[in-house]
Amino acid sequence: MSKQSKRREALLYHAKPKPGKIQVVPTKSYSTQRDLSLAYSPGVAEPCLEIEKDLKNAYKYTNKGNLVAVISNGTAVLGLGNIGPEASKPVMEGKGLLFKIFADIDVFDIEIGTEDIEEFIATVKNIAPTFGGINLEDIKAPEAFEIERRLKEELNIPVMHDDQHGTAIISAAALLNALELADKKIEDAVIVISGAGAAAVSCTRLYKSCGAKAENIVMLDSKGVIREDRENLSDEKAEFASHRKIDTLEEAMKDADVFVGLSVKDIVTPEMLLSMKANPIVFAMANPDPEIEYDLAVKTRKDIIMATGRSDHPNQVNNVLGFPFIFRGALDVRATKINEAMKMAAVKALANLAKEPVPEQVNIAYGETKLTFGREYIIPKPFDPRLITAVPPAVAKAAMESGVATHEITDWQKYQDELYERMGSDNKTIRLLINRAKLKPKRIVYTEADHLDVLKAAQIVYEEGIGIPVLLGRKDVIKDYMEQLEFDADIEIIDPKSDVKPEKFDEYAEKFWMKRKRTGVTLYDARKLMTERNYFAGMMVSEGDVDAMISGFSRSYPLVVKPVFETIGKFDGVNKVATTNLMITKRGPIFISDTSLNIDPTAKELAQIARMTNYTIKMFGMEPVIAMISYANFGSSKDPHATKVREAVDIIHKTNPDMILDGELQTDFALNAELIKKKFPFSKLAGKKVNALIFPNLDSANSNYKLLKELNGVESIGPIMLGMRKPVHILQMKASVDEIVNMSAVAVVDAQQKEKRGKL
Repeated sequence: MSKQSKRREALLYHAKPKPGKIQVVPTKSYSTQRDLSLAYSPGVAEPCLEIEKDLKNAYKYTNKGNLVAVISNGTAVLGLGNIGPEASKPVMEGKGLLFKIFADIDVFDIEIGTEDIEEFIATVKNIAPTFGGINLEDIKAPEAFEIERRLKEELNIPVMHDDQHGTAIISAAALLNALELADKKIEDAVIVISGAGAAAVSCTRLYKSCGAKAENIVMLDSKGVIREDRENLSDEKAEFASHRKIDTLEEAMKDADVFVGLSVKDIVTPEMLLSMKANPIVFAMANPDPEIEYDLAVKTRKDIIMATGRSDHPNQVNNVLGFPFIFRGALDVRATKINEAMKMAAVKALANLAKEPVPEQVNIAYGETKLTFGREYIIPKPFDPRLITAVPPAVAKAAMESGVATHEITDWQKYQDELYERMGSDNKTIRLLINRAKLKPKRIVYTEADHLDVLKAAQIVYEEGIGIPVLLGRKDVIKDYMEQLEFDADIEIIDPKSDVKPEKFDEYAEKFWMKRKRTGVTLYDARKLMTERNYFAGMMVSEGDVDAMISGFSRSYPLVVKPVFETIGKFDGVNKVATTNLMITKRGPIFISDTSLNIDPTAKELAQIARMTNYTIKMFGMEPVIAMISYANFGSSKDPHATKVREAVDIIHKTNPDMILDGELQTDFALNAELIKKKFPFSKLAGKKVNALIFPNLDSANSNYKLLKELNGVESIGPIMLGMRKPVHILQMKASVDEIVNMSAVAVVDAQQKEKRGKL
């Protein structure tokens, strides 16, 4: 993608369908006059009076306890510098988005139009009663130090400058684990810090809290080593001035145990690495380009333990591992501040989490056979679902033990359950899916690439590294669209009607005829069918010339299903192909089957659909918990429609006893774990969170998924084909660009799985 095209895409993302990235959403009913009279006048007076009596009641009657202000004056924004408060607003909105999706914390972003310290502090203090916590962001040093210090002293809610403390907390956790692997003690380690800004100062202070000795630390700024005999040092730099008579990074690196980079790219040379002690620890965290390139560093020192700020290398020091979960814990005990004890608790929680067995979901997301604590895994991955149940409780406990909590948590298991439920409010599933696809992209043939939206999706798939598109359609139309989209890439374009090499055309026709000659198809018929895109694309997949196929954008489902069934066929042992839709709901991902193919499946076929859905859920890295849906609960009806579902459950319980599946159940019972536990404690689903619903017929499955999608705005991925011999996925007509991209990621992951799978 050209620089201009990327710029346009970024601007369009922020402008459409409505400007910005966050919004305020009502949490109470407002449909009747009674609702409105409770929400505002006269009913609102009652909570106002209760808060007047006791200010703590603000946490009871308002959103204060789950509301953080992200505040900046735009003086040190990302890599952009002092761009001003208005220009910083997109970044602050983005920070709010991360708070919400990782820890379910609401955010108002506040941009303050002053660089004067006193004015800034006064403004924040005046608006502080609105919030449960304050996240300072992108404020230049040294002002940032004084602003945070004063606000922490003068306010009674948590205040944290994430640019300083986020990196400090994550890198400290990584450092403790790296030292353990290197068989070194932090109190003995010689540590070199390249950089003397807010993050570097905070990191060094936290390392000292972890046990690092001041005499073993050397800090450098743009002028070289910060020494005690240097003049005009700021208070922060003076705090870390070295007594050693050295001037350069090269001198500082000699016999060092640890290098921490928070500076600029390419300042560390291979010679410097070679001068470090055995098992050197190198955290090159300049972004996007580290102080020394990862590949060069590991090539230079085989014994290195390395971290960077990048996601494409092991051990990413990513602030999203910290700030959402630290504020979550602080808010939940209504802490008056974030103190050293809470930060240290977060450090230890992150360090310990990296040593625990990694969930299969995380292994799958990162394309690993088995992530284990070691040189390439010293800190948890950002997509690890355990973060929200590991870090906030540790922070909350530390707040309580250090005396800054004003609310106590007594039932920690219940609290962890509540934290886990908060994970349902985002769409991590899609991010995990796309991340996994990008680890090993596959060739995808798009049968309707001469439609603009399909080509837009193929462009995103290509440029994001999700897959490698092969475009079928009218060549002139595709090329015109590519020019409009600035899609300048060496992509294979094929028009089956006029553009196929004769030998390839003959090969496909001959092989298709051999498959279908006993079903009335002649070689003449086969040659004619090969000019149709879905037959041609199906043979491309069948013969391994591409890995997956996406179709259905402009044609009805039955018209596409027939060609792919005839060219690709079912997986061994599968009698009926089915489909499932993955619904991204507020309570988490839910699979609905069968949404597109089987009108009235038998009990045996329902059991097969359940098995295939079970397999697909595992493909997404989740543990399947499946409810077989009916209008009846556990034998309450003797009607054949209900008994069919009961028979399917019996089949699964006999043939696949390890599957977590039960029924027949009404939908409301299936989705309410406590209700099942109370009414049907004998069920396999009692107390469990169901993530798949198998409906008894096409009417109910198709209607329900479309109802969810249209009424609640639930994002849908699918229909995902189940039971095909090779990856082919058929879109709903006029699917959106995002839906096509998501289905492409599914197709890639499906192809990855089919490379190594056995029978269903």
